[in-house]
Amino acid sequence: MSANNLSYIHPDARIGKDVVIEPFCYIAANVEISDGCHIGPNATIYDYVKLGRDCKVFPGAVIGAIPQDLKFDGEESWVEIGDRTTIRECATINRGTAASGKRITKIGNDCLIMSYAHIAHDCRIGDHCIVVSHVGLAGETDMDDWAIVGGGTMVHQFSHIGTHAMVGGASGVSKDIPPYILSAGHPIVYEGINAIGLRRRGFTNAEIDEIKSVYKIIYEENNNVSDALRIIDEFFPDGKHAKVITDFIRASKRGICRRGGE
Repeated sequence: MSANNLSYIHPDARIGKDVVIEPFCYIAANVEISDGCHIGPNATIYDYVKLGRDCKVFPGAVIGAIPQDLKFDGEESWVEIGDRTTIRECATINRGTAASGKRITKIGNDCLIMSYAHIAHDCRIGDHCIVVSHVGLAGETDMDDWAIVGGGTMVHQFSHIGTHAMVGGASGVSKDIPPYILSAGHPIVYEGINAIGLRRRGFTNAEIDEIKSVYKIIYEENNNVSDALRIIDEFFPDGKHAKVITDFIRASKRGICRRGGE
């Protein structure tokens, strides 16, 4: 470990190999920082944080502060961050709560949390996700792998953003965002599928056509959600991506976003 003596590092903190901690950092006792991490100046890592390998924490970030939830009663709860995730300047990530039944705020591998983003208590963020600057994720928001939330977007508590979905900047997410789609607006609406993003991630034309056909049934053929799901099950009995979409919608507690113009 390389650490400047102007930082405070509690002697009980567990610091891995080849970790760099720059000046004026605060590292609490119940903290685990894995090998190869770089903690920039003026970063704060409070108790009950686990940081995976090769993460980067930029100046002013605060990880592990207690939840901004009046139900929090001082209980032990955690922030857990996977490998190779970057936390940019002044981002804030709060611990979980017992009231949620989760007690953990969890961020996966290879994520980018940009400057001034806020990740509230008990959020779950999958792998390869991007949370752009000035985004606010309210408590117990779920983001599946490869999801992106554009800058300045506010996300309602308990919302679910599906895999490979992209939410445009300055949006207001008050409904669940199904997998593979583009969405934007205030209120949030469906604006098509994330075809460019899917191609960049190796989806074939046949896979993208399947996804387009599924969403045509949901959003363009005047079906209600129940009828759309029944039709999709009938026409795509073995569709891998169709099943991802229908499973997501059936599990939705807030309902999915509508098509623009409705």
